[in-house]
Amino acid sequence: MAGNPCSMKVRAKVKIDNVKKVFAGRNGETVALNGVNFNIEENEFICVVGPSGCGKSTLLNIIAGLEEPTEGKVYVDDKEVKGTGAERGVVFQQYALFPWLTVRKNIEFGLKLKNLRQDEIDRITKRYLDMVDLKEFAESYPKELSGGMKQRVAIARAYAVNPKVLLMDEPFGALDAQSRTQLQSELLKTWEEERKTCFFITHDVDEAIILAQRVVIMSARPGRVKEVVDVDITYPRTQETKMTKKFLELKRYIWGNVYQEYLAVRK
Repeated sequence: MAGNPCSMKVRAKVKIDNVKKVFAGRNGETVALNGVNFNIEENEFICVVGPSGCGKSTLLNIIAGLEEPTEGKVYVDDKEVKGTGAERGVVFQQYALFPWLTVRKNIEFGLKLKNLRQDEIDRITKRYLDMVDLKEFAESYPKELSGGMKQRVAIARAYAVNPKVLLMDEPFGALDAQSRTQLQSELLKTWEEERKTCFFITHDVDEAIILAQRVVIMSARPGRVKEVVDVDITYPRTQETKMTKKFLELKRYIWGNVYQEYLAVRK
């Protein structure tokens, strides 16, 4: 059931090479990550799970270029990550929309930074408004949208600039169960069409299995890769997939490993 954390098929899209992160605080140093190694292949959908405080978000921030590793390196297409870059799109749990811009203008924002012609911006924006089913709300402001709709705008904005890698930090974590289920289905549909390389953090084991090709289980702090589990369930996946024997077996196995790490934190 488990995969090899350091396996390479041909060339990794993202290579995480012996990453360590130490934070200095008033009470001394905290080692958030220690010796993290794994690769993400081209077009692969990876989900990362683990107990709170195991460094999942820290690792995402390092891949995004928002944090620097204390030791080790991250590569995208064999180029070392040095700061942020347009080839990496990020979607956070808190939506991070510009409240003074309409839905359309929020999606256009990154496109304007690329100095595209307005007709090209209009074409791309329309495509992603349609993709997330928000064309009727194109002129609305974020305060007029539900939480699920805001997150769909954030996803459309990230996709619109055509990043090579999409980094998602619990993007559905603050949503109600119905909105979460809907967005999981929409994200799966979009990924099957676009085939972006995705790195997705979640606390929800069900969510990890329904979305991912592989699930990375992180150990309790200091975070390391405890195991990488292959999700050998064919796409397309639906919410009915969660009722299958294979899904339930994977859920039991992954949750058991995560719970062991949770208990380790409480000792």
